[in-house]
Parts: sequence; structure tokens; C-alpha cells
Amino acid sequence: MLVFLALVTAALASAHPPSEHFEGHEVFRVQVEDENHLDVIRELASNYQIDFWKPDSVIQVQAHSTVDFSVKAEDCVAVEDLLKQNKLQYEVLISNLRNEMEAQFDSWSRAAGHSYTKYNDWETIEAWTQQVANENPNLVSRSVIGTTFEGRPMYLLKVGKAKPNKPAIFMDCGFHAREWISPAFCQWFVREAVRTYGQEIHMTELLDELDFYVLPVVNIDGYVYTWTKNRMWRKTRSTQAGTSCVGIDPNRNFAAGWCEVGASKNPCSDTYCGPAPESEKETKALADFIRNNLSSIKAYLTIHSYSQMLLYNSLAKAAVKELASLHGTKYTYGPGATTIYLAAGGSDDWAYDQGIKYAFTFELRDQGRHGFLLPESQIRATCEETMLAVKHMAGYILEHLY
Repeated sequence: MLVFLALVTAALASAHPPSEHFEGHEVFRVQVEDENHLDVIRELASNYQIDFWKPDSVIQVQAHSTVDFSVKAEDCVAVEDLLKQNKLQYEVLISNLRNEMEAQFDSWSRAAGHSYTKYNDWETIEAWTQQVANENPNLVSRSVIGTTFEGRPMYLLKVGKAKPNKPAIFMDCGFHAREWISPAFCQWFVREAVRTYGQEIHMTELLDELDFYVLPVVNIDGYVYTWTKNRMWRKTRSTQAGTSCVGIDPNRNFAAGWCEVGASKNPCSDTYCGPAPESEKETKALADFIRNNLSSIKAYLTIHSYSQMLLYNSLAKAAVKELASLHGTKYTYGPGATTIYLAAGGSDDWAYDQGIKYAFTFELRDQGRHGFLLPESQIRATCEETMLAVKHMAGYILEHLY
């Protein structure tokens, strides 16, 4: 029995991203009340290797807000001392990042192969895109819209009943590599579409009248890297001349106020906007596809985590209500710039600028207790409630075509 357990443990360990590097790292949540507090946060950011979780970077931290960031084990005491000396209120959200990483994998579904209630690595998702298309030829087709910097094909699933001149909704997941719950939702959406078509009246009507373009993972190279090397990686994996720092933030790489606010021109920053808009093969492929299909695409949804927010316009209010109806999960909603923080070069603003009237960013669970490391046991509930919101939006869009 002990030998068997040891083998199971070893097998599980091999399938998971390496976490030893994060032993003793802590995640802090700090209340930032005024300009003095902002100075302390800036001082921390310049003196220590701080990984900003929310907001994405030091430049986006504002007075009268909270900031979540992770700190290396060897710096935790110094960081706490500085916070205490300057009388900043804080709490430790995660006391050991390594433990939290390992605790993510709490699903009982540890069977080999694909599962909708656990996090799947890219190879598994790639095989799934083929399988779901093969098994549901009347509802799902798979195409390749481009390749990533490292040469991986970018698969797009078109979900809907064949019919000429259908309006469409475009939805993408996995912009930021470490936001694992995001690709999990794109997979769940496709599952629910094929599972409930012809059974559930609302979904059947949606798929009869609309097409859904689903891009399960935008930043595939980054996602692979979070499984193999660094679970907390965010950016793409492209290299630039003149710097050894790797990757750009794909959600700061669109031609919508590119690199003006909330983005960095420093290649080593997590919010680096890149040398030019659409410099990344991934963002260019996505933008080209949308431009080529603008006549049919009526809505753009992009799925991120974390913070439980739905960013943009009046439809969001009703969708948030729908979302809370299942598990009582509270989301905030509103325009991106005020609800979360200003960030230029984002895909949602870009889509809106292309004339897509309904453009939304979802920030899924949670509100920081686990942050990017949402346990697998919460995948189902998160996806179920998000599904309700997306179906509500799709229904509204169908009634208000333009």
C-alpha cells in the first residue's frame, strides 16, 4: 500500500508545475489610503522583487484601494517591517505560496486525460479541441487562426448550428498565463453547449441563432510555461532584441490607447506593452480574425481572473445578477477604468473601437483568498455561475442585434 501511495504521489508530482521555488513566499493585501502609502508601495517595488497580483503593476496602485502582491521568502520580514513602520494596514492572504500551489490540485478527478473539473495542461486541451470537434460535427468545428511565438497552432472552435449569415459572439480565455480558471471556463462553455443542445431550450435557441467563436487559450506558450517552469508567469514567451527579459503582456498589446496608461515600456515589466501594437503573433492572429469577421461578430467576451468583476456597460448589471443567482457569488460591475484600473492597449477596448458594441471583460473567482491559485474544487461552481451570465448576455444580444 505504501509503495502504491508513493507511486501515486510521484505521478501527481510529475504532472504538476514545479513549486519548490515558491517555498515561504507570502501574498500580502495592503490598504493604500493616501499618497504617503503610495510612496511606500513604490519603495517596496523598487527595492524588492514584488509580484503584483492585483492590480497588475505598481503604476496602477491608487489611493483608497487595496493592493495584493507576493513577496519572496527572504524579503518577507523586511517588507512587513516597512509596512508596520509606515502604519499601513495589511493582512497576509497566503502564508506559503508553495503550499497554496500544491493545494490547487484538490479535485478527486485525477484520471488521466481531459477533465472539465480539473486544470488541464496544454497537450490535454489541444487533444480535447480535436476530440470535441470530432464527436460533435454538427455543432463544433476547429480551425487554426495563427501560430504562437514558439510555433504552437492557435486553435479556434466555432460552436453553433450551421446556418448562413449568422451573427456571432467571440470569446477568448487564457490571455494571462497564470489565470488558469480562464481556459477552464472556455472548455466548460463548449461542454455545456454540446451537452445541452436539443435538451435545454435557451441553449438550443442560442446555438440555432448564434455562432460562438471560442479561443480556449490565447497565450499558449505562457500557459505551457506555467505548467513546466514557473506557475506565476503572466506574459507571452517572445524574445526581443536588446533585452534578455522575455515576454510581453498580450492584454497591453492592442491598438487602443496603446501603452498610454497602465502599461509599461520596460521589457522586464509584467505589463510590458511590446515594441508596437500587435507585435505579438498571438494578438495579431486574434485581431486579424476579428477584423476579417467584423460583419458577423456582435459581441466580444474576454475571460480573466481574479476579483469577481464584469467590466463594461448596462448589460453587465443584469448579467451580474444572473451570476449571483446560483451560488450567491457577488461580482462588481462597471466601466473598466473605474471598476478595476486604467489599462491601455486592452483587447476589450480595441474590440469596442472596431465597432463591436458589446465588449466585456470577466474577472472570475475569487476575491484574493487564493488569487490565481483557485482550487480545482471551485472550477465547477465558478463555471456554472459564469455560464449563466454568458447565456444571459447572449440572449440579450440576440434580442438586440445591430
